[in-house]
Amino acid sequence: MAETELNVTLRDGIGKGGARTLRRQNLVPAVVYGRGLEPCAITVEPKALKKAIATESGWNTLITLKGEGAFSGKVVILKDMQVDAIRRDVQHVDFQVIDLKKKVHVMVPVHPVGKSEGEKVGGSLQVIRHELEVACLPSSIPGAIEVDVTSLSIGDVLHVEDLVLPAGVEVPHEVNFTVITVTGHKAEGEEGAAEEEAEEA
Repeated sequence: MAETELNVTLRDGIGKGGARTLRRQNLVPAVVYGRGLEPCAITVEPKALKKAIATESGWNTLITLKGEGAFSGKVVILKDMQVDAIRRDVQHVDFQVIDLKKKVHVMVPVHPVGKSEGEKVGGSLQVIRHELEVACLPSSIPGAIEVDVTSLSIGDVLHVEDLVLPAGVEVPHEVNFTVITVTGHKAEGEEGAAEEEAEEA
């Protein structure tokens, strides 16, 4: 699990007007909240924010906030980030305080590893779930759920219960849903060839 620090400052001006003023100053308005802490309105430098989450863990990086305020020393994760659809500027950020001794629920990307047998014969690997919700201690949050797909043939399906998860990590689920499958038209092609041979005969 990646860990980093981020310097932030308390902000007085709240509301749309105050937020616009901050953005004109190339600053990002943000909020930090969580158990044991009254919600705090803070300000973040966009470059510092991007650097803080530029790790293999991304949004799930454990960030220790630094600054003058009750939030200082709190460990948080990035819970929400609003980005301008056109300029791609960060508009607002939410940080959630976490307890390092209690499990958290976060979204983690799925990374297929290797080339499947089905792809080698013309099939296509389809990732049905690009992210999975995992539950684990903050120190055990994986950068990704890596899935070995080398043995999969056309028509094979990997369900959530087939996944080999890191120690201490679980994927809460009620239905054994599909995560990855390999599709292809090999069988259809063989049937078509057989029909053509029968017609010619």
